[in-house]
Amino acid sequence: MSTAIDGLVSGLSTSSLISSLMKVEAAPQDRLKTKVKTAQTTVASYQTVNKQLAALKTAGSTLGDLATWRSVKASSSSSSVSATATNSLTAAAGSTTFDVVSTAKAQVTTTEYDKDTTDITDGSGSLTIKVGSGADVTVNLTDDKTPAGIAAAINSTSGIGVRAGVVKTADGNSILQLTSTKTGTENTFEVTGLTGTSNVVTAASDAKIRVGSVEADGVTLTPGSYEVTSSSNTFTGLLSGVSITVTKPETGVNVSAVNDIDGIAGKIQAMVDAANGTLSEVASQTAYDASTKKGSPLSGDFMVRNIRQTLLSAVSVGLSYDNPRFDSKLPEDSTTNPKTVAFGSLSKLGIQLDSTGALTFDAEKFKTAYNADPNAIKEAGIGLGDNFEALADKQSKSITSVITGRNSDIDSLNKQISEWDTRLVAKRATLQKTYTSLETALGKLQNQSTWLAGQLAGLS
Repeated sequence: MSTAIDGLVSGLSTSSLISSLMKVEAAPQDRLKTKVKTAQTTVASYQTVNKQLAALKTAGSTLGDLATWRSVKASSSSSSVSATATNSLTAAAGSTTFDVVSTAKAQVTTTEYDKDTTDITDGSGSLTIKVGSGADVTVNLTDDKTPAGIAAAINSTSGIGVRAGVVKTADGNSILQLTSTKTGTENTFEVTGLTGTSNVVTAASDAKIRVGSVEADGVTLTPGSYEVTSSSNTFTGLLSGVSITVTKPETGVNVSAVNDIDGIAGKIQAMVDAANGTLSEVASQTAYDASTKKGSPLSGDFMVRNIRQTLLSAVSVGLSYDNPRFDSKLPEDSTTNPKTVAFGSLSKLGIQLDSTGALTFDAEKFKTAYNADPNAIKEAGIGLGDNFEALADKQSKSITSVITGRNSDIDSLNKQISEWDTRLVAKRATLQKTYTSLETALGKLQNQSTWLAGQLAGLS
């Protein structure tokens, strides 16, 4: 590539001239770059609005989920018994009183060996451990067959379900202690391949809960009473949708589960917050400052501005939703078999618009309405969540489509910018070559002029 050299002959600053000319040549590319920057700013604004819509869609989906309305709060009368709601579709309010007869225990087996013993195996070369009804697991041994070596071999073998440890007694002997990693009678274990006499110091046992009482003999259950066992200390079937964990024997424990009204109210508040977040973002991205006469990136975008109107209308016109009990096999009737339920004002659910156009939620008003008619409020709440989920999804799809189109335009503009890079490199090379040739030609003319002057001087 030719190199531009400032005019040694002409006295011209050719590099400055070329830079000036290149600025003119690059003007179309600069306009393209400005378009890209503007488009990228616009896309970023669309994305922030879309993020708020996604949050609103999620909040609506959660509110419309049946599990939300069936969630319960569980509590226990005993500090040694914990109760946790699983919030599954099977959860239901209720209570039960029981006695914790026993807790689950893991088997612990010990074998004592003399301190001078160096090999505690029976010579078979390996150990076999069987837990419950599971398959035999082989433990391969190393040359170290002391209690410590055996413990290490057991602990390094995966899938056994038994852990080993060595305890030193006061007289220096070694206690090889084997413990099941799980509680319950189904995790009882046996070990073959060791010498010595093993002692089960703690037998594996199941946890047991008794609902009701026993006869005077302390064993026979009274009519209607029953017992439930668990290999762990956790029970999941005693109260629907509630997990109960026990830690010690105890009598007269009461566990109850009530509808989690506070949790439901929290889900409604979350949806109201998400709707306000969307309204706020739309207002920010479409704002126009009359004093500075400057608009936001989406000031003139009707689609985005319409999101606000759509959300506010969804609140102001009241709630209507698809009737979940509609029977398509029967004639549609507005009284006995309506296809759509006209619930009416959302204020019945505690939702209103304030003077600023934002949504507010009165949790206490909602709780009062729920306690008065749980089924009707549940149905309306699910319908409301479904409606807002669908509304947010529809608006989000429209914005996503616009973002995709704008990104395609940006890619096209960037391609043109790249093509201009190649074109401008070629143009600079041409200008440098032209001015270099000009200096060369002027240099030749100067040499010729000097020669002629010399010849003329010789004639005189």
